[in-house]
Amino acid sequence: MKQRQVIVDTDKCIGCGLCRNVCVAHNLVIHDKKAKIVLDECVMCGQCSAVCPKRAISLVGCGSGQMEKAGDARLAPDDILNTIRFRRSVRSFQETEIPQRVIEQILEAGRLTHTAKNMQDVSYVVLTAGKDRVEKMAVTLFRAIKPVANLFSPMTRNNQISDQFFFFSAPAVIVILAKDKTNGVLAAQNMEFVAEANGLGVLYSGFFTMAANMSRKIKKEIGVPKGKKVAMTLVLGYPNVKFLRSTPHKELEVRYM
Repeated sequence: MKQRQVIVDTDKCIGCGLCRNVCVAHNLVIHDKKAKIVLDECVMCGQCSAVCPKRAISLVGCGSGQMEKAGDARLAPDDILNTIRFRRSVRSFQETEIPQRVIEQILEAGRLTHTAKNMQDVSYVVLTAGKDRVEKMAVTLFRAIKPVANLFSPMTRNNQISDQFFFFSAPAVIVILAKDKTNGVLAAQNMEFVAEANGLGVLYSGFFTMAANMSRKIKKEIGVPKGKKVAMTLVLGYPNVKFLRSTPHKELEVRYM
């Protein structure tokens, strides 16, 4: 049996054609009133499995635990817009530890994020006890390259690389690893929403992401497997600052055709 494969249970299949209708690869046909796979190669999106009323289609090698949808849950559009509108990068955190259940909720948001071709190529490193050790490695790297960067950027010259330059004494950091960077960034966005819902502040640390991808030592320390890279780094903690208004934004630029 192939590692990743779509299986049709013909005893359960009623030939309704719903799977065929949603298949983005046009890889399902109805033959003799039963669903049939055309090619072994498939994008493995799982649409067919999700729409089948008789659970006649399964995906092998893509994980388990499909849940039945009990009803339609809709989020309030204005609440979502306000979450985005008032979202700020946080660089000042309380010393309060983040409960493990909250960390697990944030990670679950990442795990459930859709990935291209259902690759599910995203994994995570949670830095708590080892956070300072890893940050020190990144600080050493940036201090070494700062003199060169100073030649090209006045803003860089004005910045000092402190011992907390990357993580700002936050209680937890989640490093997101992926083969496809886009998949990791999409996971980070969903994780941020869950973090914000739990009252946490979030910083997307592009600097640490850069440092980790530059340094073999950091990649070895945090265990980046071959074929993956650091897609994004989320610095997490309860905010030690309260923002009273949103950021200014340019007017919407859109073209309808």
